[in-house]
Amino acid sequence: MRVVLAEDLFLLRDGLVRMLEAFDFEILAAVESGPELTRAFAELEPDVAIVDVRLPPSHTDEGLQCALAARRARPGLPVLVLSQHVEQLYARELLADGNGGVGYLLKDRVFDAAQFIDAVRRVAGGGTAMDPQVIQQLLSRRVRDEPMGGLTPRELEVMALMAQGRSNAAIAERLVVTERAIAKHTSNIFVKLGLPVSDDDNRRVLAVLAYLDRG
Repeated sequence: MRVVLAEDLFLLRDGLVRMLEAFDFEILAAVESGPELTRAFAELEPDVAIVDVRLPPSHTDEGLQCALAARRARPGLPVLVLSQHVEQLYARELLADGNGGVGYLLKDRVFDAAQFIDAVRRVAGGGTAMDPQVIQQLLSRRVRDEPMGGLTPRELEVMALMAQGRSNAAIAERLVVTERAIAKHTSNIFVKLGLPVSDDDNRRVLAVLAYLDRG
């Protein structure tokens, strides 16, 4: 699997390269600035891009904007964004086109190799990998603003895991219940929130995220 990586901190960039190569990823480019990332996207065809939100020269959201421009030029390009803090605006921009193959992780997750590599592979496969803290903030805001369609505490728990990109089987394993029980919970969630029911894991994740982030 071919990767373009953008991270301005040398030690973190070098560590990510070593980690990814250890799991048989091919690093096409490992860059440290927005202009370098733009050139890499123009010249290479990665299977997935891993991008720090804040890159030189602006150190604002240059990495994210480069990634979004690359997705416009190549619809569906899988992008996993890394950020130091939870920024709901960045998550909204990343999810705005409604397509899969996107992820938003806090940099703390990078230090858990299994979790990070799982997220990279999920995004590269067209799935969604959202940081639990991002989901928690979106959930908290929706709970404050409205009664969440009468969801039970268990349904809220299931929805948070759905929004992270987990399949029914993975949620069932996490909560130590049957997959059939999770299927019932997810069906109830979609009905209560007025969302279209879908068996496609990524479509349902995007639907839940759109609901959490609207308004």
